[in-house]
Amino acid sequence: MNPKAPKIYFSDIFNVSQETLSEYGAFNVSPIVDLPLFVDPFLLFTSSKPEYQSLHEQIIQYLRYLRDLSIKGNSDKGILKDLYCFKEVHQNCLGFCLSGNRGAGLGMKFASSLNLNLNNLFREFGNEQVTQGSHLEKLTLIRAGVGKDNISDFTTNLIKGYLLRYTEKFALEHIDPALCKKVRVARVDFNYEVGVWIDGEFTLPWLQGDYVLLTPEDILTKDDTWINKEDLRKDFPRIREAISNDSLRGQVDRYFQGILPRDHTQKDLNEAVEKVLLKFPALIDHFIRNKEDRGDEAVHRSFGHVRHTEEVFVKNLSLLASILQQHTEFYISSETTLEESKRKIDYLKQVIENQDGYRLFYDDKGKKIQREKDLQIAFKLVWEGSPSSADAEVNNGRGPVDFKISRGSLDATLVEFKLASNTQIEKNLQNQVEIYEAANRTTQSYKVILFFTQSDEAKVKRLIKKLKIPSDAGVILIDARRDNKPSASKASDSLL
Repeated sequence: MNPKAPKIYFSDIFNVSQETLSEYGAFNVSPIVDLPLFVDPFLLFTSSKPEYQSLHEQIIQYLRYLRDLSIKGNSDKGILKDLYCFKEVHQNCLGFCLSGNRGAGLGMKFASSLNLNLNNLFREFGNEQVTQGSHLEKLTLIRAGVGKDNISDFTTNLIKGYLLRYTEKFALEHIDPALCKKVRVARVDFNYEVGVWIDGEFTLPWLQGDYVLLTPEDILTKDDTWINKEDLRKDFPRIREAISNDSLRGQVDRYFQGILPRDHTQKDLNEAVEKVLLKFPALIDHFIRNKEDRGDEAVHRSFGHVRHTEEVFVKNLSLLASILQQHTEFYISSETTLEESKRKIDYLKQVIENQDGYRLFYDDKGKKIQREKDLQIAFKLVWEGSPSSADAEVNNGRGPVDFKISRGSLDATLVEFKLASNTQIEKNLQNQVEIYEAANRTTQSYKVILFFTQSDEAKVKRLIKKLKIPSDAGVILIDARRDNKPSASKASDSLL
């Protein structure tokens, strides 16, 4: 009798179909690990749905409230902590954390940066004249300390009440009551009359001592928000040229040229752009207005990101888990972690190279995984169900390692998953040599390197030869190319 593949997605765990989730509009999350999507507030702003537009206005109303407090001088440490600092809403199972679903949340660094911007650069926030509306992202475009994860965390906290009601409605209609629980949730809605967050009670899907939240697909994106720092820097020359006021454009140009070194680097250029924006913050509104005018592009881009994530991390991984369950004892092991890790890596290599498993890393349009973080998430999900724990980002003294496969303190093996296209791959392989040379046995760690092109394969093999890495040093190459695959794979062994 074959072991059962682990339940790794919301649909598996709560016995609902993917079709039911799709019809409801919710993304099929994994409580095992955060999937690489997050809420983009611009998608609320540009949506034609009244409930989304209302959510965006709710965010801006709260920011106006914070702005007014800041201008009045009501911004001591206690107020910042109470009104700006939030825990990550890890129950939505989305974001940037590879180790489970718990990130750092919003701390005092974020609070201080946001408060400073509201009280200094953007005292007119909420009353913009150039743009069609106000945007949270505007407050994060200049100063360091606020990134896309902060924007997503802040947005998710401010619309948490909506997400709770959205999930409760689905749970009451589609999930067995035995798999749900009535829970009291902190900081659900803000009471402006007394200036405090209030709690609420909801019946929600319940798993391992916590509730799970669903999020609508059409407010999610990947990589970066539509309004972001990188695009602002890239668009800076166009923004300068678009200034209709000749006097202002001249002031901006003279200031910019005056602070930019003659033989400047990209870093110098970025710093000069930031200084110009600090001195002339009105330029930011012109950038945002252009983004607003191209709102359809944001929706189209985000739709593609969600479809790619769904294809690779839900559909393909579910099929891979099914193959692993049907054809091997992948999810049963009485071995040491060293033996278990080697056996599982070898079998994954076999499936990927010879049983169409390479398709795991491509969506239906042929777009492949391009980030190592995505590769690591994929293997974290596949590894679920093992008797060994797979803890991510463990620092072994040489920097963080992707996974530590362990069974107690006396049995542990380090495993890293890398892309051959990584520009730091030589340094990474050198670290493997150091680990190998320090070991008293053949190997105590594995480095799995995935390649998508012949040139990347050749590059890695040259480096292995150059660094004189022996065959038993724990470096394993996996060919994930779409071409050069056996054409006679049996249908029963095919992943897709």
